[in-house]
Amino acid sequence: MKSRLKQRIFALSLLAWTAVCPADAQQTRSLRDQFLSPSDEAKPWTFWYWMYGAVSKEGITADLEAMKRAGLGGTYLMPIKGIHEGAQYDGKAQQLTPEWWEMVRFSMEEADRLGLKLGMHICDGFALAGGPWITPEESMQKVVWSDTIVNGGKLMAIRLPQPKAYENYYEDIALFALPVEDAADEMQAKITCVNLATTGNVKAAQTVNMDAAGVIRSSYPCYIQYEYEQPFTCRNIEIVLNGNNYQAHRLKVMASDDGVNYRLVKQLVPARQGWQNTDENSTHSIPPTTARFFRFYWAPEGSEPGSEDMDAAKWKPNLKIKELRLHREARLNQWEGKVGLVWRVAQATKEEEVGKQDCYSLSQVINLTKQYTGHSNGKTLTATLPKGKWKLLRMGHTATGHTNATAGGGKGLECDKFNPKTVRKQFDNWFAQAFVKTNPEIARRVLKYMHVDSWECGSQNWNKRFAIEFQKRRGYDLMPYLPLLAGIPMESVEQSEKILRDVRTTISELVVDVFYQVLADCAKEYDCQFSAECVAPTMVSDGLLHYQKVDLPMGEFWLNSPTHDKPNDMLDAISGAHIYGKNIIQAEGFTEVRGTWDEYPGMLKALLDRNYALGINRLFYHVYVHNPWLDRKPGMTLDGIGLFFQRDQTWWDKGAKAFSEYATRCQSLLQYGHPVTDIAVFTGEEVPRRSILPERLVPSLPGIFGAERVESERIRLANEGQPLRV
Repeated sequence: MKSRLKQRIFALSLLAWTAVCPADAQQTRSLRDQFLSPSDEAKPWTFWYWMYGAVSKEGITADLEAMKRAGLGGTYLMPIKGIHEGAQYDGKAQQLTPEWWEMVRFSMEEADRLGLKLGMHICDGFALAGGPWITPEESMQKVVWSDTIVNGGKLMAIRLPQPKAYENYYEDIALFALPVEDAADEMQAKITCVNLATTGNVKAAQTVNMDAAGVIRSSYPCYIQYEYEQPFTCRNIEIVLNGNNYQAHRLKVMASDDGVNYRLVKQLVPARQGWQNTDENSTHSIPPTTARFFRFYWAPEGSEPGSEDMDAAKWKPNLKIKELRLHREARLNQWEGKVGLVWRVAQATKEEEVGKQDCYSLSQVINLTKQYTGHSNGKTLTATLPKGKWKLLRMGHTATGHTNATAGGGKGLECDKFNPKTVRKQFDNWFAQAFVKTNPEIARRVLKYMHVDSWECGSQNWNKRFAIEFQKRRGYDLMPYLPLLAGIPMESVEQSEKILRDVRTTISELVVDVFYQVLADCAKEYDCQFSAECVAPTMVSDGLLHYQKVDLPMGEFWLNSPTHDKPNDMLDAISGAHIYGKNIIQAEGFTEVRGTWDEYPGMLKALLDRNYALGINRLFYHVYVHNPWLDRKPGMTLDGIGLFFQRDQTWWDKGAKAFSEYATRCQSLLQYGHPVTDIAVFTGEEVPRRSILPERLVPSLPGIFGAERVESERIRLANEGQPLRV
């Protein structure tokens, strides 16, 4: 059997080799020529960061000449932060000023002289697409709401509280009245914390405690108890954090009527989540439970080993909770992610948690939007509701508040990713200006790449045309179901989950059809190639779909940074490129969370080779930081982040050139071939979604993984003890 398996593997390998190898002698010679004399297309590139406006012409010349000597094909010019954030560097070239544009012009001229090409990001900084020209109403939007309890049976004229607004911007969408049985959603409780660690080397300072602000912390097993004077019916638990704490979502919920005898209610299950998970709270639905005592047990044992779709689990298991809110009213499980406010993949709501009786039917909900008249906060509701208690749900939209956070003089709100006009406005006010503020002829010759970096500006779930787009794409009207976007279940949990999946699908499509499509069209206008990194795991999306609009897909791999490494970033770019027929697959390589000044080419080669084997064929070194001085070494860094790959590196003159020549020859052959894929994996219909890491397929595809990988996956699935990383 083993012999036959080896024969089959050899046959598959031979088939793959013949698929990428030339068929005749002439093509073989061409391949040999490619290796011996690679084209400029095969050369590696680098990111060129200008820090704090500290830029000089002599430094620009020295940098670009060093890149040329090292065998690079070009660089993406990206300014980071402004002169006021790094006053100690005495920068004079604040972004968007004449001084800054003069430096950009000079860079283009020097690159042209040296035969290098340049690229620029779509905005100041590296994430993602914003600027001071974007007004709050043109920025990324999200749905917000406020509710007011009133008694029906009589004519009322009432002003309603405005939902929370960001950037002093808010617009109404609709107003609904929903019948309620009890006005009190929450009750006051006495909170106590009890340490359960009594043996071993227990450090008292790390046992469970609650500080003056109510924040609960623990490094040892413990429970948190909520005691009510009267029985309280809890249907969901809202977890409020002041950071990204995975452990807070692993609580075991117990309930008691007498404080002595406890019964299990539910073991909370964390949603799959990305690194930018702090924009919203997390609400876990539970079976309706009436009790006077609720306990939330926690222990570090059983913590999942960290992974890219459970980023916060990479850290030492410590519990930290700002607040637990127990609610009487029904909510969909983990609704914050399901409505598209944040990138999460959670379990579906179960009927034993939210039954049919807990879901509002369309006939129960009264739309009062037309009776709500006036302007802004002067609006008044004049209506007569049937007898009983009613919740008035005022729903609107506001700015998410996200900015291109790493920018300097060009910092501002992130543009609305669903509005083609604002995306175009962003392009026109930044990238297009590089062809206006410099020498247009040289710019057209040198600036050949437009880049969108990794998505680091949260998610978006609304704009003024979202409901119209939803109906066009999904075939039905979203507006009657709008309370779902507040997590309120409607019709049934199955119907609620389906509609919210349609919401997320619409979000995912708009990101591609508007944001990436408009930028692709803009790039073509200027005869530029469009380069882009990953959307997941930040923007609610299909993590592969946007690569169909991109000329040059890009992922990212990290160096010596297990807490930050994101292998799915590379797999998204590689899979997307293969699916949509993109020959060049770029990688932002050797990003390092904390440089230790011990990196050298021999240390880097194995990591690069691994990513070549995965599918990349154009390396971008991260990072070359501009050094404005010729007499100060080693120069500036990206605040200590990234591989120190620049002219004042001790091994630059010989090592950088040798390593880049190696990369060039590898890439010349890899770009010459075409991928042969033996296995296709269906990524499912859930949104968000992205590529599948190969090791996750160990249980599904036995026999094709090595023993070490199979064993590491066995350990991960067993999840015993406190594994931080496998």
